[in-house]
Amino acid sequence: MNALAPEKRRAVGVDLTVGTFAEHIKAFGDLAEQHRSTYVCCVNAHMCVEAHRDAAFAAIVNNATFATTDGMPLLRELNRRHGLRQERVAGNDILPALLAEAAQRGLGVFLLGSTPEVLGRIRERALREHPTLRIAGMEAPPFKPFDQADAQATARRIEATGAQIVLVSLGCPKQERWMAAAQGHVRAVMLGLGGAFLLYAGMDTRAPKWMRDLSLEWSYRLALEPGRLWKRYLVTNTWFLWLLLCERLGMRK
Repeated sequence: MNALAPEKRRAVGVDLTVGTFAEHIKAFGDLAEQHRSTYVCCVNAHMCVEAHRDAAFAAIVNNATFATTDGMPLLRELNRRHGLRQERVAGNDILPALLAEAAQRGLGVFLLGSTPEVLGRIRERALREHPTLRIAGMEAPPFKPFDQADAQATARRIEATGAQIVLVSLGCPKQERWMAAAQGHVRAVMLGLGGAFLLYAGMDTRAPKWMRDLSLEWSYRLALEPGRLWKRYLVTNTWFLWLLLCERLGMRK
């Protein structure tokens, strides 16, 4: 895999990176060692719908150096459409694997997003599992809409730490917009990982593997937080299924 120009294939309106999980992790590490200012989007149904609704956001996702197959329905469509055997490259799996890679290579990691409590738990677990890992810094910005000036100021603070990997959890689409704005200002690999922070911190649980394999992870999440997630999943999943149908009928490329 060419770390700077990985192969991509389109599915449901998004250009997705092709390659094994191990190749992705190695490529992220290679770019980090070179202080390359790049960003990674972990694409699922929600991100596909956001990209369909907003052309500017679609450009951010499609201009990412890597756009990994995070969601199972998206992965299945990618493989069906192009006759591939692409494996899932999900943020929940990237985070622990990349921390291990960073520790092995001596790369500095910065944690951006979530809450001070979550960041503290991530740091505690990461250093317990990888004593040589260098945490270059952590920041939990206030919850508010994306602001260009704030994004640039945050980028300057992170750049000053010398971090080579920036793990971001600001929620979609804010985290992707922040990474795109920070590209060229932060000489690091930036990865939008969303809920992976909570999972790694031990404050969230993941659906059993059989549910993930059957594309039922959303139903597990919905059962845990019905009051917060029912509307999002009803709208997002329905819209994604419509986009998928349009693609299969040749109405969308």
